[in-house]
Amino acid sequence: MNSPRVRGALESAADPVIVDLGYGRLPVTTLELATRLRAVRADIRVIGLEIDPQRVAPPVDGVEFAVGGFELAGLHPILVRAFNVLRQYPEDAVDAAWAEMRTRLAPGGLILDGTCDELGRRCCWVLLDRDGPVSLTLACDPRHIERPSDLAERLPKVLIHQNVPGQSIHTLLATADRAWAASAGHSVFGPRDRWRAMLTELHAAGVPIETQRRNARDAVLTVPWSTVAPHVS
Repeated sequence: MNSPRVRGALESAADPVIVDLGYGRLPVTTLELATRLRAVRADIRVIGLEIDPQRVAPPVDGVEFAVGGFELAGLHPILVRAFNVLRQYPEDAVDAAWAEMRTRLAPGGLILDGTCDELGRRCCWVLLDRDGPVSLTLACDPRHIERPSDLAERLPKVLIHQNVPGQSIHTLLATADRAWAASAGHSVFGPRDRWRAMLTELHAAGVPIETQRRNARDAVLTVPWSTVAPHVS
């Protein structure tokens, strides 16, 4: 949520509605999301949506819950977080789901379609706006990986089956692994320093990475969607 574009959308929204789509059996992540986003803007309205009516919870701490899927329950949010949702669908369902959500966005609205592990140590997401995918972000606690390509198992549905030689996502991960190996000397300063050194190596190699906040807790790598978009044969 530290993306300048996401923060800008939240700060400028006329009606700051945020949807957490598919929060699961318990709305823990939805409540955490609300807490974090209220630090950016106190008047946000967070709504958790679940396709299963039995999972819809009563309001908690100002957070609402309702039945809804990719149609977003008729809402027009400035931000949609859909984590570990499309992972359950076939790959050929992604485009239709993206299109459905994009048509529901408020002006300037954004979607985060991603996948993460149970503890949030490995996470990948695609940022989308009304026009389509904008970027891919890989994020992790670098103390719990051996190499950047360990994140491959958490790639969003649109990319997870594309991680094969000849595809751009495979090239990016392989390049990151080489840069990680070349930055091994920075391990004495800790894994986050090594990750930052890896980013420097990637930038020198011509990878168009987005500049990250120096004090970011997690290790983050963001590239334009064009860098990893699947090749259609």
